[in-house]
Amino acid sequence: MTNGWHALRRGESVLERRKLLERAHERFVDDRSPQLAGDPELRDRFAQASAVRTVVLESWLRSRRLTIDPDGIPQRPSLSEAQLTEMRATHPIGSVLPVVSRLLLDEASESGFIVAVGDASGRLLWVDGDRTLRSQAEEMGFRAGMDWSEQAVGTSAPGSALALDHAIQVLGAEHYSRAVHPWSCTAAPVHDPGSGAIIGVIDVTGGDGAASPHLMPLMEATLAAVEAELQLVALRRRIELDRGARNRSSAAPSRSRAATGATHGAPQSLPRLVVLGREPALLEHLGGAEPVSGRHAEILLALAAAPQGLSARALAEAVYGAQGSERTLRPEMVRLRRWLERHCVELDLSSKPYRLVPGIRIDAHETLEAIGRGAHRLALAAYEGPVLPTSRAPIAEQLRASVDATLREAMLQWAGPDPLFAYAQSWASDDVQVWETLLQVLPALSPKRARVVARLEHLARDTS
Repeated sequence: MTNGWHALRRGESVLERRKLLERAHERFVDDRSPQLAGDPELRDRFAQASAVRTVVLESWLRSRRLTIDPDGIPQRPSLSEAQLTEMRATHPIGSVLPVVSRLLLDEASESGFIVAVGDASGRLLWVDGDRTLRSQAEEMGFRAGMDWSEQAVGTSAPGSALALDHAIQVLGAEHYSRAVHPWSCTAAPVHDPGSGAIIGVIDVTGGDGAASPHLMPLMEATLAAVEAELQLVALRRRIELDRGARNRSSAAPSRSRAATGATHGAPQSLPRLVVLGREPALLEHLGGAEPVSGRHAEILLALAAAPQGLSARALAEAVYGAQGSERTLRPEMVRLRRWLERHCVELDLSSKPYRLVPGIRIDAHETLEAIGRGAHRLALAAYEGPVLPTSRAPIAEQLRASVDATLREAMLQWAGPDPLFAYAQSWASDDVQVWETLLQVLPALSPKRARVVARLEHLARDTS
């Protein structure tokens, strides 16, 4: 028996576990004696004898206390069409649906799953994925506007994830409602990055594969990306408010830029240069987001890599790749200072040595940090392409090579089948070693194997 948040142990027979759960569910529903709810020792014995996870048994008991009908299904939507439209337009998760789509929905549609997003009360706001599966799910009331909290349907992944404030998988007859027994799911609550409060839930529903062990890390990576994007959305909103306040106020127009930088010197408030797959680069700051010319982006990259500063000679070599280019560099630094001032970027560009105060973040550095701490799915989701793709500046070429090589090695050594497949398709279409490794790690019955074999045959023909 597994007592954790996963429905199955790796290698465990799904068929055998389903049979055990069906018998346990019938025994629980038929046994209406109050002793089970009031006696912890009796509950433990029931869980041990029936192979029911403790977390599921506790949810069944909550469902019984709520007088949920195990033969019932949701009949009426909790939200009218007008209310659903308004909720979709105003709910914070709506602004980050592209992240959910990129990390979950593409994979779900291909694997025969559906993805649902609900609010903090368990009401489903969006349901998408495999069309045939969606139609079948609607027959049991799993559609937008319906309430899938524990209070409405008893034990289910979205409802129980909200009740327990934890990611959870529910397999087959672990659902309290018999109508949901053919289904399995993985769900997790979404939190507001600022307050920590639950604002919604993300759920993957389908056959047995929707509760397989590999889906839990995918869900966790999706949550990390969603909550990071929510934080960025909140930052952008603050930027707009700050911009409006500055436009309305001229009380201190001569405030020094150094003081402004010190005010906003927290790491998440530092200006951020986006260079992955970008040309021109984009500088995000508290005043907005501005395209940055190639040479200016290269200078900012070089200074970001040297927080203590660089001499004119060292900076010129990092940007131009040739000694004696200080003369070319100096007027460029003057233009960059003027550009920063014109766009109200809270950065001081000091000299002797050249240095950025208070500092700057680089998206490529963040990707390397994510790989370093093992967040491979998050790193892959953030990777939009090579650093400044056409730049020939030594600093750009070095960072480009470092990110690409580190990401490739991480994918080959540690990534699971799904992120490795996504990496192969998007960024390694001609990399034979990546496709050969993918063929080794894919499950024997994976439908993706045919595409991998076809790709390897195509690459073999190209090299013959």
